[in-house]
Amino acid sequence: MFEQPVTNPVLIFAIAMVVFLIAPLIMAKLRIPGIIGLILAGVIIGPNGLGMLDRDPTIVLLGTVGLLYIIFIAGLEIDLDGFKKYRTRSLFFGSMSFTIPFILGTIIVYLLGYSTAAAILLGSLLGSHTLLAYPIASRIGITKNKSVTTTVGGTIMTDTLALLILAVVAGSTQGELTANFWFILLVSLALYVAAVLILVPIVAKFFFRTLSSEGALEFIFVMTVLFVSAYFATIAGLEPIIGAFLAGLALNRFISEQGTLMNRIKFVGNALFIPFFLLSVGMLMDISILLSDPSAWLMAAVVVTLVISGKFLAAWIAGKIYHYSSDEIKLMFGLSIPQAAATLAATLVGYDLGLFNQATVNAVIVMILVTCMIGPYMVEVYARKIALKEEQRPYEPSEAPQRVLVPVANPKTMESLLELAFIIRGNSPEPLYTLSVAQGRGEEAPEKIIQAEKTLSKAVSYAAGAEVPMQMLTRVDPNITSGMIRAMQESRITTAVIGWNGKLSTPQRMFGGILDQLLERTNQMILVSKLGHPLNTTKRLVVIIPSGFDHKRAAYESIRTAKQLASQIGAIITVYVIHDETKSYEKMFDKVKPDVQLQVIGVPTWNELHHSFMPQLRKDDLVAVLSARRGTLAWHPQLERLPRVLAVAKPESFIMIYPPDREPVDLRGSRGTDVPRTMLSNKSYEE
Repeated sequence: MFEQPVTNPVLIFAIAMVVFLIAPLIMAKLRIPGIIGLILAGVIIGPNGLGMLDRDPTIVLLGTVGLLYIIFIAGLEIDLDGFKKYRTRSLFFGSMSFTIPFILGTIIVYLLGYSTAAAILLGSLLGSHTLLAYPIASRIGITKNKSVTTTVGGTIMTDTLALLILAVVAGSTQGELTANFWFILLVSLALYVAAVLILVPIVAKFFFRTLSSEGALEFIFVMTVLFVSAYFATIAGLEPIIGAFLAGLALNRFISEQGTLMNRIKFVGNALFIPFFLLSVGMLMDISILLSDPSAWLMAAVVVTLVISGKFLAAWIAGKIYHYSSDEIKLMFGLSIPQAAATLAATLVGYDLGLFNQATVNAVIVMILVTCMIGPYMVEVYARKIALKEEQRPYEPSEAPQRVLVPVANPKTMESLLELAFIIRGNSPEPLYTLSVAQGRGEEAPEKIIQAEKTLSKAVSYAAGAEVPMQMLTRVDPNITSGMIRAMQESRITTAVIGWNGKLSTPQRMFGGILDQLLERTNQMILVSKLGHPLNTTKRLVVIIPSGFDHKRAAYESIRTAKQLASQIGAIITVYVIHDETKSYEKMFDKVKPDVQLQVIGVPTWNELHHSFMPQLRKDDLVAVLSARRGTLAWHPQLERLPRVLAVAKPESFIMIYPPDREPVDLRGSRGTDVPRTMLSNKSYEE
């Protein structure tokens, strides 16, 4: 029952789960990152420690999956707009982070008596690094910081260079370094990268638009893309981690950072696969050989010194050139120092080729362990400092926490409406409020409430998958609009995300009785949406702005909402400004975070918009109209016609954004008077 190493698969998994539970708790008490605890646990219970577990094919398999997960999530979370903006910095840092340790390592190791091929190979593995501590930066919420974006972008370059040198050295020692070898290597690399970055988005768009029907299917699709891409990287002569990163980049704009699917991906990785990878890294350490072979300690000291000095120098040079703060430089160093995947692969290949002896292998493993402890610690400390400084910025109204309400009635549109609400809510500490109005009175009320609660329970279930806290609201009212308004007032709602089916329930001017009356009788921000395709398949967000909108007090809030939406779904923004100066809007968009690729176009008249620009809209565009309530500044009669035009236009999805008005709206054009009440339609609403 207690044989060592344990071979019973159930007991192996049980021991691993106990370690995953206890090690982070102990490290938390000692104020040490939990990642370090899992690596140390691998040293203790591994084959070279107590011998409880062997580094068998199962551990290796799960550890490999964990490594691919880390790199894949880094590709998913990278800020593509920031990456494009800082791509020069990423290329420069990646070059420095590889070249400096590579040159130092090659020269010094050659002087220690190693062959030229061995010195070059050992120098190259010092230049690579693994984003081992990236989950810490992700958890703290600074993944869009320019230093993190620069480092993540540089990582793919360092690992690619290291693995290419590995292939060249291996080919040279085996006498295969011919013109044919170079041709196959470069052509296969170019074809593979192009295939992943071109074909995967096409397949993903088709899947999410036509085949996606449930959370489990979406997760399986993402995992399929990850591991198929990783496998074909090996066919192209690359390491699987390159394929994992490219798969993350290809799916980046299809998976919202605040969405349910991203939460499922992170949950599975952080709870299971990534801990197995850390455990497997710790199992590589053989303390007994280090104690019996003093030369291993000398070599270990040399490689540890080289990698620390080389990586810090690269971060310092890049940070000084691009004016990063001291904390950001240290964060870059912490992210780029851990050695694991590419380092281990190069070491084992060098040992098999006879370029490295056992002392060198042991020294590299010591270096892996030391760097895997230093990196997470540095990231934990300096990521928190950077996050605290970001939170101490002057207060801006656009960053105020929001209370978002979603009226839910139609199960068919519920998920798309909730996904939109997740994005609008952002990182607000407030729960998401869902509302169902039971339309009835007297004896009918209890039965209507039961039906409303059943509808809300489905919404709660969906939100739980995204780990979004939800507050359910039910109201009984013979008039649906009155029930919605009462709920918004009682819960102090700031934003309401409402669906519309594109049909008029009454011949009134815009949406129908319920929505028209809601806009008249409220002053909160209202988003009326008709979503005909999944948000994550949107390539372009087209924003239509009426003349004078920049003079509204809540203009920045509406622009922030549009940019936040575009950033989360990975879309570029095209702005059409109707009969107004474009420069003021360009300045407004520049002042509002996050950064998104933007184009501002002036449109002379509304007729020009309808006849020249509307036909240019594409099927998968998402149109966002920064509208205005009737009688307020920037209102125009065409704004009331626009929803009906868009409902039958080429784009399948659009959102009418009505910014908050600080005072009640008067339909006669003045402010501060009571709004005339019109008769309401009590037909069931589609929202």
